Amino acid sequence: MSDAPNHLIVAPILTPLFAGAAMLLIDEKRRAAKATLGVVSILVQLAVATALLFAADAATGGFGGVYRLGDWPAPFAIPLVLDRLSALMLALTAALALACYVYALAGASRAGAYFHSLFQFLLMGLNGAFLTGDLFNLFVFFELLLAASYGLALHGSGPARVKASLHYIAVNLAASLLFLIGVALIYSVTGALNMAEIAFRAPSLSAADRALFEAGAGVLALAFLTKAGMWPLSFWLAPTYGAAVAPAAAMFAIMTKVGVYAVLRLSTLLFGAGAGASSGYGMEAIFLGGVATMLFAGFAALNAANLARLAGACVLLSAGALIAAVGFGRVGVTSGALFYLVGSTLGAAALFLLAGVLGRGEASPDDPAPAPVADGDEDEDEDAGFREDEQVGRVFPASMGLLGFAFLACVTLLAGLPPLSTFFAKIAMLKAALAPAGAAATDVGVEGWIYLAATLATGLFALIALTRVGMRAFWIGERASPMASPLELAPLMALLGLAAALTIWAGPALRYTGDAALALHAPRHYIERSLEPALDRVRRAEQGGGS
Repeated sequence: MSDAPNHLIVAPILTPLFAGAAMLLIDEKRRAAKATLGVVSILVQLAVATALLFAADAATGGFGGVYRLGDWPAPFAIPLVLDRLSALMLALTAALALACYVYALAGASRAGAYFHSLFQFLLMGLNGAFLTGDLFNLFVFFELLLAASYGLALHGSGPARVKASLHYIAVNLAASLLFLIGVALIYSVTGALNMAEIAFRAPSLSAADRALFEAGAGVLALAFLTKAGMWPLSFWLAPTYGAAVAPAAAMFAIMTKVGVYAVLRLSTLLFGAGAGASSGYGMEAIFLGGVATMLFAGFAALNAANLARLAGACVLLSAGALIAAVGFGRVGVTSGALFYLVGSTLGAAALFLLAGVLGRGEASPDDPAPAPVADGDEDEDEDAGFREDEQVGRVFPASMGLLGFAFLACVTLLAGLPPLSTFFAKIAMLKAALAPAGAAATDVGVEGWIYLAATLATGLFALIALTRVGMRAFWIGERASPMASPLELAPLMALLGLAAALTIWAGPALRYTGDAALALHAPRHYIERSLEPALDRVRRAEQGGGS
């Protein structure tokens, strides 16, 4: 029998839902009230995510439980499933959200209307996508987070921002259509939307149904990989992220990882070792697409004209590395990839926040310049805004030294250099790719050498690009120290401090990601726990028929 429901599992979805809805009822001029509610909501989400992280790690098989909405039995219920992977993504989202939201309170949140509500709805969509165990509701949460991201991408207006956002919206609407087509094809042959039930039924499909099932999965993968930014459908990513306001762009650093998460979850669940004739379906294409994305992102980084655009290219580079790692289909590579996912996301987000401070005063001349809002004035007209080149805060002593140190840490993280966590993550991925468990040293496949070459080349490209942009930002010419608010510097340093902590405790972190990878590649426990007690009834019926 299943355990009593853990109501904490639904809290990461309900908390931002209620907070975002309440913010819509609060007048835009009451910024302090909205800011307080937003910070409290994210702190609650962070506390809940931390509790769920430890609960999943302590549970048998890393399966923290399933929450069936409405208390309907499986497989009819809409399930929210907690395991080590979903718990890790929840914790990363909440930590990133707290830093980005506090940074936005320094002024960026005033660049347009409804920032606070949109931010909460984005968190609701992200958390729901990581928790849901149902394909159609994965689509629902995808669309919710995308709808919120459209508003955040356009926040602050401006021709460049509008142009990039229209491309972003068009591409994601097309991907959403593919998503629905893929779900429909899979449902037509399996009669199920519950991911665990689909995985349970898939091995017994007939040859004709299997072909349609694999076609549906291919269409679904194309939708996910488009949202993850895989080449050649990645032209929208760097311009959109580079044009958005800094805290929104930093939050977007985790959005490409949602597509990677979905591909990893479904590939191991539906096409793992126990999938019968469909085992390993599409993995070669995913691997080659990931490598192509890495190379494209490397050249895009070399061509980046400013720090924000370069940060977008680095997001794409990390997405490509993760997609290629998924294509390997090996436990060791997946373990290193999950560790790399956390470190690279923190590094990219920190670089976006840093670009927001260093880029102040370098706004495009065709961007609008609304009148600045006086600090502490709660009664300003709601149309009054925040200008992104407005001087916020004060000049701190040796501020350029502090920002230079932050930039150096970002370079280390994004280029995968020692001593920070992404270096150890790359070593773990390459070791597993070049020396598969149980294989002789001479059995290294061509995929391992391709991945090694792509990783080294793109790491070099990122290092050259970051060094070039950094020299222009810190060394070339006489540049006054930028004005910055403590609300901007504190989140930036907190993200880098979290990345440093991840390095210090790399051992426990790699143990966690290793256990998560083992559970992903052996999903029997996930399937059985998600479907009980319905699966018990099926087995009893089969035993009764056999007797």
